[in-house]
Amino acid sequence: MPANADESASISVRKSAERGRAELGWLHSRFSFSFADYHDPAHMGFRALRVINDDIIDGGQGFGTHPHRDMEIISYVVSGALEHKDNMGNGSVIRPGDVQRMSAGTGVRHSEFNPSPTAAMHLLQIWILPARNGLPPGYEQKQFSVETRRNRLCLIGSQDGRDGSVTIQQDVRLYASLLDAGARVQLPIARERHAWIQIVSGAVTINGTSLDSGDGAAVRGARGLDISGVAPAEFLLFDLA
Repeated sequence: MPANADESASISVRKSAERGRAELGWLHSRFSFSFADYHDPAHMGFRALRVINDDIIDGGQGFGTHPHRDMEIISYVVSGALEHKDNMGNGSVIRPGDVQRMSAGTGVRHSEFNPSPTAAMHLLQIWILPARNGLPPGYEQKQFSVETRRNRLCLIGSQDGRDGSVTIQQDVRLYASLLDAGARVQLPIARERHAWIQIVSGAVTINGTSLDSGDGAAVRGARGLDISGVAPAEFLLFDLA
């Protein structure tokens, strides 16, 4: 049994090919959970985690100005760049290693575009239900170098903004990692907490269960996670109440 594993733990794998999808010509999306026209009662989210959209946006394309409210929205750029503008006065370009947190709260409007005229860009857009509705809108963006993510769990989001992470208005700890083949990271999980892992690329095992690029998994009842690189991998890990 892997270190820190528990005989009572369960791991439910969400295979990449089983995700919902949308092909809009300029947008190529894969949905881990129900979103927009894709409805799957068996996959409505996990704990406070509501959306993981794996998006590829063609050059010069994007989402025009649109509204959100009562949601914590995290953008994690894998390749290329994403240009953001909102009605709070923020304007920025998000690149690999950058993490953007937008608290929609009582309401925000924003746009997101690929500023390259030719090259596609790749991002994960994550929605997390806030601890309560009606919070003030907010925005934050921070950069996490390759070195801080290489063969370690780098905290990129937390409720209290600890260790330089962005502040998420929910009891969640979000980690990013770039794991070499043969490398290993571990994370203890407190009793009554849960985890979701999303593989961006490559392949890993988590407590002995194999996951490939695009796969996700819900982990329940584990007292710890033991993650090993099978092929060079990038992944996000959510520690959830």
